[in-house]
Amino acid sequence: MQVDTLIKNARVALETDVSEMDVGLRDGRIIALAADSTGISADETIDAAGKLLLPGAIDIHFHCRAPAYPQRGDFATETRAAAAGGVTTVFEMPISKPCCATGDVFRMRKALGERDAYVNFGLYGAPGLLDRGEIDDMVSEGAIGFKIFMTAAPKGRDDEFEGLCLPQAPELYQALNLVAETGLVCAVHAENNQLLEWHTAQLIQANRNDVPAHGESRPPHVEALAIATLLALNESIGANLHIAHVSGAEALAVIRRFKATGSTVSAETCPHYLFFTEADLERCGPYAKINPPLRKEADQAAIWDGLLDGTLLAITTDHSPFLVEEKERAREDLWAAPPGAPGVEELLLGVMHEALSKRISVNKAIELVATNGAKRFGVYPERGVIAVGAAADLVIYDPEAETTIHRDMLFTQARDCDKLYDGMSFKGKVERTIVNGKTVFHDGDIVGAPGDGQFVRPDAARVQQVF
Repeated sequence: MQVDTLIKNARVALETDVSEMDVGLRDGRIIALAADSTGISADETIDAAGKLLLPGAIDIHFHCRAPAYPQRGDFATETRAAAAGGVTTVFEMPISKPCCATGDVFRMRKALGERDAYVNFGLYGAPGLLDRGEIDDMVSEGAIGFKIFMTAAPKGRDDEFEGLCLPQAPELYQALNLVAETGLVCAVHAENNQLLEWHTAQLIQANRNDVPAHGESRPPHVEALAIATLLALNESIGANLHIAHVSGAEALAVIRRFKATGSTVSAETCPHYLFFTEADLERCGPYAKINPPLRKEADQAAIWDGLLDGTLLAITTDHSPFLVEEKERAREDLWAAPPGAPGVEELLLGVMHEALSKRISVNKAIELVATNGAKRFGVYPERGVIAVGAAADLVIYDPEAETTIHRDMLFTQARDCDKLYDGMSFKGKVERTIVNGKTVFHDGDIVGAPGDGQFVRPDAARVQQVF
């Protein structure tokens, strides 16, 4: 058998176990898994003795906003960062300028990604224009799913969020019905807008301008009430709902109650809720301003429990690049500084650190950052797994090394805003990232090119509903 690349002696993370074997790649796919590769000839042989071979991570909640603000980042800069972090596929959210709520905008962004991306990418659409024709157009173009905010558009950013923000129940109801017709997943940013605006007004009236005030404007019940409203509304609709960035115990409890009575809702959390708490606000200031906000240690423990018992489907980054000067606005006006932080380069490192520290298994780690997301969004078994016939999206991971995050090693254009992880050390190292059979990152350097990533479209018939 002739292959393009043969990876030898790796400890391969399969779906059910980790086994030492050789892996053959040809034409961008895995074509051989063999305990003995005698008889396999290769153009390139990689000796991965002592290393783990993992499916590339799939970041199902990612922002680069291209072409809205190239100074913050674009498909090229932020997918280079993804490659450096062992992320081989990103699902890009529809916030852009203009918002990705029409087929024409979708096609424009798709063309940008195909030109510039170093890793594979999918694109969410926004259904909030309530136009079935536009929704169908985005579906036919390959939308990975849809996204809705239950909050109003941020002040001054209406065009970025037009068709995305549905704070009123009647419009939300209509959008859910339209998305349900597609069979695709609808991801929802769930915070109750009325309570959020009321809490914020109280704090502004009290002249609060400290970073902790941001968290106080979005207490846990703001998130929990929105989720309860959404899931109750969906009981008569049956859309494939997915709750974005669950941050704490109250939200998690609501999801559990609905799942116990038959809801097929899925939910994700983010590394910043697993590794940081509101105590990190003092250290990082506005660079830790995130929606929903960082919460207490008890919430952090609850989120880990939710991952272990299966209530939470996936860990994903909500990677959000901004400029230092935008974050620094908070020194003068907390409420004017944008929420969000980068994190795609730390996703796999953080989760694998927990696996190598025996908190979770390697197979559980891969479920949470790759396989489950691929199944939920209808791209499995093409992606998210190491198996014959799957795309050759792989990471060679050194479990004996250590990685310490510092500004100069990062590829995101928002490296100067990555204060949460600065100086943090993780067990393990991303040694090599392979996308569609081609090495795009190796030993600290980007060796791929724009366009190495492929556009990923879902199969609605494969969208998994129950986990």
